Order: sequence, then C-alpha cells, then structure tokens
Amino acid sequence: MAEDSPLPPEPRRRRRTENTEGDYRVYRAGSRSQARPRRRPLPPREGRRPVVPPPPPPPSGRRSRRESAPREPRGRRRWSFGRIVKWVVLAVLGWTALSVVLFLFSAQFLQDRVPRSARAELAAPGPPLVSASNTLILGSDLRAKGSREPGAATSGPSRSDSIQVMRVGGGHSAKLSIPRDTVVEIPGYGTQKINAAFAIGGPALAIRTVSNYLGIPINHVILVNFERFPKLVDAMGGVNYTGGCVKAKINGGYANGGVTLDLPKGTTRLNGQQALALSRTRINTCAPGENDLDRARRQQQLVSAMRSQVLSPMGFVRWPLIGWRAPQTISSDMGAAGLTGLMATIAVSGSGSSSILRPDGAVVLPDGGAGLTVSEESRRRQVTRFLNR
Repeated sequence: MAEDSPLPPEPRRRRRTENTEGDYRVYRAGSRSQARPRRRPLPPREGRRPVVPPPPPPPSGRRSRRESAPREPRGRRRWSFGRIVKWVVLAVLGWTALSVVLFLFSAQFLQDRVPRSARAELAAPGPPLVSASNTLILGSDLRAKGSREPGAATSGPSRSDSIQVMRVGGGHSAKLSIPRDTVVEIPGYGTQKINAAFAIGGPALAIRTVSNYLGIPINHVILVNFERFPKLVDAMGGVNYTGGCVKAKINGGYANGGVTLDLPKGTTRLNGQQALALSRTRINTCAPGENDLDRARRQQQLVSAMRSQVLSPMGFVRWPLIGWRAPQTISSDMGAAGLTGLMATIAVSGSGSSSILRPDGAVVLPDGGAGLTVSEESRRRQVTRFLNR
C-alpha cells in the first residue's frame, strides 16, 4: 500500500529564462514585489518639438515694490543730486560746530581777563542783538621783549596805541576811532593826551576817560595783545590790504630784529608780522605828510580786511584754527557766552560805517609835546552821528 501512495509535489521553483530576441531579461516569479522591467523612452518623432512644461502660475496677492523693482548691485549706489546736497550740508554744519566748540573752549579757559577794577567801570549791557552796546577796543604800544627799536617800551606801563569804540546791536553798526594824540581831561590827572590814561591807570582809567570825554556809557572792553596778534592773522592765512604806498621801519626794521614795510599802492597780501607793523606805522616815508588820522584809517581798513578774510571761502576752511586763536589774542570782561553773543551781534549787524573823531585844532602841552583838540560842539556833533548809525 505504501508503494501506491502518491509522492508529494515538489516545491515550485523560480526559473529564469533568457530572451535571445532582445536586450530585456524576463523574470518569472510568483511574487508581486518583483520590479517590472523599465522601458526605454521612445525617441521623438522628426519635426516634433519637445514638450516644455508651462511655468508655474504667479503667487496670488500683490507683489511688494521691493520684490518687483530690480535690485541694484551692492556697493554701486547712485549719487543723486539730493544726496550730494545732503552730505555737503552735513559737512558744513559739522565744520561750523567744531569751530564754535573750539572758540568756546578757548574763550572760557585760555583767554586773559581784564582786572576787576576795569569791570567795575563798565555799564551793564542790554540783551544782545536787540539793544545797542558800546565796546572799547584798546591796543597798547608795548613792544615784545628783545626789541631794539629806539624809545620802545618792553615792560612796565604802556600807552594805548589804538583807541576805538564799536557800537553794535539794536540796528546799529558803527566804529569810531579816537586819535591817540587827542588832548582830553583825564580824571584826577589833568589835561593830557588820551593815550596816557592807559599808562597811568590801566584799562579802568582808560574806560572812565573815554566815557567822560564822549559822554556815552562803555559796556565792554577788549585789550588786543599785539604780541599774539600776528598768530591770529597767520591763522586766517593772511589778509589782503588795499591802500596807498607805505614805507616804514617798525621795531627798528629788519636790521634790528623788527619789520621793514615796503607796500606799493594797491592790494597787497600781508602776513601776521606785516599786518602788525602796518597798524603801528606812524612815520610813512612814502607819504611824509601823513598824520595820526591816516594811521587810524589804516587800522580800520586792516580790521575790515580781517573780517572779509574770515567770511571768505578760504577763511571758512580755517574757521577751527581762527576760533582757537581769536580769544587768545585779546583780554576782555566777557567769557565764552559774552564773546559769542558779541560775535553773533557783529555778524548780524554787518560791517557798518567807520569814522574818526576829527580834531579842529592843535595845542602844545607843558611837556613840549603836540596834541590835537576837538571843540565841544564838534565833538557833540560827531558823537551824535556815531550813536545814530
């Protein structure tokens, strides 16, 4: 019976056969997981363009201006006219601010102050810009140490070499120069030349003498340090002086360590030493007939030339250096705030008119010196004209 029993079926095996007709291999398998053979893509027909998929649709919503505008490459920003003007304005404001800061610091901490006795002689000024103030400007004839000019004083009391009253503010702008040889009444010391008041009692007596003589209050006083004055002019880059021929030897001339002037008629560029020598010139060999009035006129022209230089484009370039040097060239009763207010008032008021107190007579003093006199009527008329300008 065992022999007649059928044999169990053999397990089904995978068989692989090769297809000799093509390059494909055929796998026979009972499993569905077996990968099917991939067919090669058919070549495109002749004359048929390849199919290109359409571009994706734009996103919904409105695109921003930044996304729609083409971007400029970095580092290549275009310089428009408005941008150039903006940077120029910022540079000018920054340069001006630097000049003001240097001026304020120098005026507050490096400027010399006049004695307390001189400040006691001053009248209280009104608000700047809206009220007129009178400022007395004095320059002494004290020479620098080492000067070999005959008769020059290098120490001790000195006389005022230049005397000028400046009136600015409240719509006024005028300057009045007083010749140094004008004979006046010095309080407590009798009749003498007006420049002797500074030598006798310093700036305090000079303020009182000028105030009494002109009959006006003096609100501020400025003493010019002629030893430092050349540095201020050099800080400006020099000044252009226009005038007649000037030939003179100051402080003994070049041979004695001083300055020799030989200025032709017309416009001449002066450095600091030449400007100081011009302001001190009393004997002009090119015009022997000149007097102290011509000297005062040259001083006023020099001040106007300095103002023009400060307001010129080259002066603007030098503003920080000028702002640093200017307060150190003077001594005054004002600090940083007072000097800034005075400078602002001068800038707003303009250059104004310049005049000289003209004498109408002469007198010989007891010491043998010659002086100039101004009658009371003439003095009153000239002072009234000065106050109304």
